[in-house]
Amino acid sequence: MLPTIKWEDDKIIMVDQRKLPAEEVYIKCLDYTQVAEAIETMVIRGAPAIGVAAAFGVALGVKQISDRDDLDAEFARVYRRLERTRPTARNLFWALEQMNAVYKSSRCLTLPALKQKLIDKALTIEKEDISRCRKIGSWGKSLLKKGQTILTHCNAGALATAGYGTALGVIRAAFDEYEGITVYAGETRPFLQGARLTCWELTKDNIPVTLITDNMAGCLMRRGEISVVVTGADRIASNGDTANKIGTYSLAVLAQENNIPMYIAAPLNTVDFSLSSGEQIPIEERDADEVRKICGCDITLPDIKVRNPSFDVTPAEYISAIITECGIAYPTYKDSLEKFR
Repeated sequence: MLPTIKWEDDKIIMVDQRKLPAEEVYIKCLDYTQVAEAIETMVIRGAPAIGVAAAFGVALGVKQISDRDDLDAEFARVYRRLERTRPTARNLFWALEQMNAVYKSSRCLTLPALKQKLIDKALTIEKEDISRCRKIGSWGKSLLKKGQTILTHCNAGALATAGYGTALGVIRAAFDEYEGITVYAGETRPFLQGARLTCWELTKDNIPVTLITDNMAGCLMRRGEISVVVTGADRIASNGDTANKIGTYSLAVLAQENNIPMYIAAPLNTVDFSLSSGEQIPIEERDADEVRKICGCDITLPDIKVRNPSFDVTPAEYISAIITECGIAYPTYKDSLEKFR
């Protein structure tokens, strides 16, 4: 499996996820503005992965500061640029807050020592993300059993994290534990993360996967061909309301109608305990051409009016359990998630 992101020789190297699965292309970010642009343009995507990218971006930005007299102003400039890249994923802001805490506690050190502290913290965030994902997988597999067919949406795998994945981490762990695990991957319009990335990842791991269009899920559920739904999350409110890739809410409603469990897999740093409900989660609206075009080809009139919310919010009442690295939370989530805090 390709590394999603890595720090190497004072550069940040990412696989360009826009090119997969046709090409495996790496992009080198030489300064924090390039990291910010990579997040915005979805070179790198997935809530945990963009959190790691933001942490590396802070470390790279401070690494390139040469005048200590400008330290606070430059740090603030780096922080603000990365902070405004994408509004929905909680992990991005969590990672920036972690880096800010290290900066504040270490700013009186020599400039080289401060720079190293921030690099070390970013590397720790990367390492711990992989560990969290493996723990999520270990907890999540207990909810599954042999012979099940799992529907997943978008890409919550190694490419969406520092490695292993959240929803796909659960699937990977279950596949290693039980016989007969198979997967349906929704294509995930408009950016096709399921078709392009999830199918690619699972095929690399020899996990049986079948691609479906997003509007096929209800039909397959009614036929009894889907046992369980497992997705990732970009932000979870304290009451369990969950923002994830657009289309997740529809799957949750369909799953409840068909008596199919709906599981969310996400690290605890995806939970925004400051929000009482999903109504407070900011939802990113992206460029209309992502809907008007597929792989650069027009599929409609070039000036047709478009809505393109990148995420929707699934109310907690539709979610059977939330799988974290600390354990499995069940309703009511306000109490169960708080216990893991």
